[in-house]
Amino acid sequence: MNDVEYDELTDAVLLAVEEAFEQLDLDIDSENHGGLVNVIFPDRSKIVINKQAPLHQLWVATKFNGHHFEWRDGQWIDNRTGTEFWQLLADAASKQAGVAISFG
Repeated sequence: MNDVEYDELTDAVLLAVEEAFEQLDLDIDSENHGGLVNVIFPDRSKIVINKQAPLHQLWVATKFNGHHFEWRDGQWIDNRTGTEFWQLLADAASKQAGVAISFG
């Protein structure tokens, strides 16, 4: 993947994250600041998702731990656990929100 492809993929996923949280009927806010998305929960905890351009990765920091995602076979995969990005995001958001969250 080249830098332009990386930017297109990561910009699309960050926008999709914002849109996914906006569609939930929960008191969860999101803010996008040029390559970094903060998802803010009612208890003021956050999930932070940011681009790591030099490594062509997406990094996700939750209340509980951090994850580094690499683009593999058409999806973002955690390079430590093998978990797909949207699954990890749903699991982490569910824990932080205290309610089940899923993304279609």
